[in-house]
Amino acid sequence: MKRTRGERGTALVEAAVTIPLLLLISVGIFEFGRAYQTWQILTNAAREGARIAVLPNAATSAVEARVREYMQGGQLPQYDVAAVTLNRNATISINGQPVTASLVTVDYPFTFIVLRPVARLVDPASGAGGSITMRATALMRNEAQ
Repeated sequence: MKRTRGERGTALVEAAVTIPLLLLISVGIFEFGRAYQTWQILTNAAREGARIAVLPNAATSAVEARVREYMQGGQLPQYDVAAVTLNRNATISINGQPVTASLVTVDYPFTFIVLRPVARLVDPASGAGGSITMRATALMRNEAQ
């Protein structure tokens, strides 16, 4: 009888310690999964922009429009504030020969939804939990003019 009285409430204490940790791990998995999905959308958007950029006489506005259209289709909420840059004078080497290429870079501000407030709870003075800038690039050889 004395042994059971001494262990009374231990399951409640164990649950109080482990449940928040399990919830934090689960939310972390979801948040990083969402970040990975966003990065995949950005990578594909940069590729779509590069496909347009390599065409002869393609306008820069057409490249930006295609990238933003892809990001909007991927349901990224801030597709209109992403920075899209185009460099048509990049070079790549094909069989040892330098060839001009187009480089499309997409910078997107990504904010963690749940982990951001948790990071601020841990250290509010550090500014942790702010948005990060995800970057995706695509480099493709320009078509002959």
